[in-house]
Amino acid sequence: MTKRHLPPLNALRIFETAARAPSLSAAAHELGLTHGAVSRQVDLLEDWLGQPLFVRQGQRSVATDHARAFAAEISAAFDLIGDAAVRFGRAPGTRVVRVDCQTTFAMRWLIPRLPAFHDAHPAIEIAVATTDSGREPAGFDLAIRREPPERPDWRHFARRPLFEERLTLLAAPALLLRQPLDTLADLAGHVFVSAHTRAGEWERWRDAAGIPDLRPRRHQRFDHYHVSLQAIIDGLGVGIGGLPTLAHEMAQGRLVAPFPLQATGSVYAAWVPPDVDKSRPLAQVLEWLEREAGAGSGAGDRR
Repeated sequence: MTKRHLPPLNALRIFETAARAPSLSAAAHELGLTHGAVSRQVDLLEDWLGQPLFVRQGQRSVATDHARAFAAEISAAFDLIGDAAVRFGRAPGTRVVRVDCQTTFAMRWLIPRLPAFHDAHPAIEIAVATTDSGREPAGFDLAIRREPPERPDWRHFARRPLFEERLTLLAAPALLLRQPLDTLADLAGHVFVSAHTRAGEWERWRDAAGIPDLRPRRHQRFDHYHVSLQAIIDGLGVGIGGLPTLAHEMAQGRLVAPFPLQATGSVYAAWVPPDVDKSRPLAQVLEWLEREAGAGSGAGDRR
């Protein structure tokens, strides 16, 4: 890699201001520095370049023609750097709202909705962090959890209910082409996919379907729910999923519900810490979450 031959950047910054100012004193005032501090940076740059940049005119030091031309090119370079910083960095004035949620909710419900939110609210950035069971979340403006939340100290948080899941049987379309599900009895020939983090949901759905004693060909268990969902999408077996959390997967055709039967699932809610900045952007994110939750679930599912 070619080594760049660059003078001291802070000296360049101060020189660029001094070259267009009527005097070094005026430049010092504009920069909020002392006259001596500006003079030292100019001297440093003159030493590096090996030639003077300012000449005395009475009581003032003014830039030479050569220095003004040099300063114009430096100014253009600084403009390019500023433009790049805006394009590749966070836009000026952007307010970040930090949302901590469980992995499945982030992947399947929240992230598919973020483009529409950012189109409507370009000055607000939703920074998403995911927390799996057993790890303590930290540094968030709001958290979204299935209830009850795992931490008793959250009783001091402000609670905003979002929706109640409805549990239904889900499968990949390709799996049903190979092995159709025409009746509930056909489930006996399938693999039941489940997750340790969502224990009891298969039993709850089978009770609602009136087949509590039906047994599958075999069980396939995973540690986390988002892993089990990917296994269902890939056609490893059938599983239980919650709506509207997985409505996007169904709309995209990655999952289908072979039967209309549903069972009561968990309530999702947003939790706001008592000491967080109750800003207008945070309020807008909460209002948006509630609208999206209401649009994705029936009125009877709200609490």
